[in-house]
Formats: sequence, C-alpha cells, structure tokens
Amino acid sequence: MSDLDETPKTLLITITGKDRPGVTSAVFATIAAAGVEVLDLEQIVLRRRLVLGLLVTAPRDWKKLRAAIEETASGLGMNAEVLRGQGDNQPRRMGRSHVTVLGSPLRASAMAAITGRIADSGANIDRIERMARYPVTAIDLAISGVETEVLRPLLAAEASRQGIDIAVQPANLLRRSMRLIVMDVDSTLIQGEVIEMLAAHAGCEDEVARVTDQAMAGELDFEASLRARVALLEGVPAGAIDEVYDAITLAPGARTLVRVLRRLGYRFALVSGGFSQITDRLAADLDIHYSRANELEIVDGLLTGRVLGPVVDRAAKARALREFAADIGVPEGATIAIGDGANDLDMLNAAGLGIAYNAKPMVRDAADAAVNVPYLDTIMYLLGITREEIEAADAEAGIVTPAPSI
Repeated sequence: MSDLDETPKTLLITITGKDRPGVTSAVFATIAAAGVEVLDLEQIVLRRRLVLGLLVTAPRDWKKLRAAIEETASGLGMNAEVLRGQGDNQPRRMGRSHVTVLGSPLRASAMAAITGRIADSGANIDRIERMARYPVTAIDLAISGVETEVLRPLLAAEASRQGIDIAVQPANLLRRSMRLIVMDVDSTLIQGEVIEMLAAHAGCEDEVARVTDQAMAGELDFEASLRARVALLEGVPAGAIDEVYDAITLAPGARTLVRVLRRLGYRFALVSGGFSQITDRLAADLDIHYSRANELEIVDGLLTGRVLGPVVDRAAKARALREFAADIGVPEGATIAIGDGANDLDMLNAAGLGIAYNAKPMVRDAADAAVNVPYLDTIMYLLGITREEIEAADAEAGIVTPAPSI
C-alpha cells in the first residue's frame, strides 16, 4: 500500500451565499449526522456575503453526505461545493510574520503591489483579516515561508513607492504580550514642538525652529543644539509655560490609544527631549505611568536659559526605556517605542517594536514599522486589535464613538 493510500481521506466543504442567522448551525447539523470529525474551518462575512469553509474526515458513504450538504445549502438559498481529497492541511511553514497594511485610502493597486512582493519572496499568505475601515483601512496578513528580517525591507520599500504604511512583525507571543509603550512627546504625542512655542514668547521662534529641524534630522548634536536653543529663552516669564501647555493639541487618537490599552493592562511612559514642566502635566492628564524629560531652570519667575541636570538625549531615551521595562518587570522585547526624530533612534532600536510616527526619512528607514497617517490610535491595529474591539470597549465604558461615513 502506498503512503497516499494510508493518508486519511477528507472532504473540503465550501458554502457561499447571503448571510443569515442559522447557516453555520444548519451545516453542522447536517455533517454531524454523518459522524465526521472537524479538522479545520474558516468563516468570513463581507457585506453580508458569507464564505464558510470546513475540512472534515470523509465518511465511507461520502457521496450521501455531499448530497445532504447540497440539499441543506439549497434550502438556505446558498451554494455548496464538496471536494474529496487526502489528509489535513499542511502545517504552516517556518518564517511566520504578521504584515499590517494601512492606507487612507487603500487602493487595489497598492495591495496588488504588496501581495506581488510577498509572492516574489516565496512566502505564502495564510490568512487575511480586516482590522479597521476608518479612519484608515487596515488589513492584517498572516505570512509564512520567509523570515521576517527578509520580508521587512522588501515590503517597506514597496509601501514607500505606493504611499501606504506597513508593519512587518514576527508572528510570536510577544505581539500579544507587549506591555510597555514608550512615546516621544513633541510631534508624536502632541502636535508641534514645545520649545518653538516657548520661543514665540522670546521673539525667536524662526531661529529655534530652524535648529530644531536640523537636530531632529540628525544634522546637529542634540545636546549642543538643545542648550543653544534653551539659551535663547533666557528672561521668558515662567508663566509662558502655562500658556504653552494650554495651547497644546494632542495628536488625533492619543487619548483613545492610552485609554484602550491601559484597560488591557499596558503601561505607558513619556520620554522627551523637551521639558518636564510640560511632560509631567501631560502624564498626569492622560494617566500615564512614567515621564522623563529635561528640566528648565527657573529663577525669580524667569527662565534662565539653562536646563538642570543631564540632558535627555538619544542615549538617555534608550536608557529610560530599559529602566522602565525593568521596573515593570518586562523584557525589552515586550516594549513598543514611538517617535519621529533622530533623537528617538536608539529608543526605537532598543524596543521590541520601534514605530516611526510621521517621522523624518532616516527614522522611517531605521524603524521596524512606519505610520504616516495622522492618527496615533492606528498603532493598535499593529498589535492585532481591531476597530470593532476598540468601539466595543468604549461602549462598555459609556464612550460614544462617532459613526463612520461609508
């Protein structure tokens, strides 16, 4: 007897048609009468059209079961296909990844390009799931057959050409266990740069903005540039800090991100090259666990143009991430870092998942994932959390989510 003859025979049953309550139960009632074993099943519904696939062991009189399934499907106004074959599904190949694609809009041409590169690499798409349809479209693809480190640069380059965002992560338990999120503040958690807002009170906003851009692009040493910019603030009344804080605008989705993930047990930290007089208040307002930033020196109610203590620079941000992770008791691999500038690079590299958020090109190229849409809460889609789950969690808390336009 050949190996093929020894392989158990199976039936692949596919039911398609208009979804309605009771379809799945009716199909299972039919196959239950045949005494078969369920090996695998998948079901999806797209705009009320159902596709149900079942893999079951084939009974001796499998043609009788096929006729019964076709009769059941016909009674439901649906179509049925029953194919006899050999064995179970093949196990997924090594090199498993999650590829999350974000687009606003997400065009078919972009998906064609991304799936084409996946095919070119020799990888296989095992499953596809929609994570969100607004304010961006987010699609998650389960991939196998090629290592994540090989797939990531290939797909990142294609995403850049297509004008969409993409994240390629290993398909392992860390995606479900990440419990510390460390965020930059200026131009990440909030819109704009605090030091430029303070500089407006000193009449040197343009000069400070120019130096800030150079520092964030990695063209200047951060500490030297910070001290030079802060020196220009000498003599500004300390009350300007309160005015700046009141004028701050959070990134869209920032409160949702923190609110939902805190409910799931995540911890948050703010690590900023900005100023503790601002970041500590933001942390208190958003109920964030940790905050670290530079402290502006104030004497007799005026800024002196100096900062107190060591500067929170690129290396210090990475050290803070490690310290906070150790304090919580999670490995560095179970952390997520979010930032936009060169000063964030060490922090992004230290994290298990480094996300460049509306970042400078050099930061996007170095990060694990890039998000360029102006919604901070889209980061939850990279963690396997769907928009529907977010809305359900908010509904339980009595928070009303605006209905989308279609």
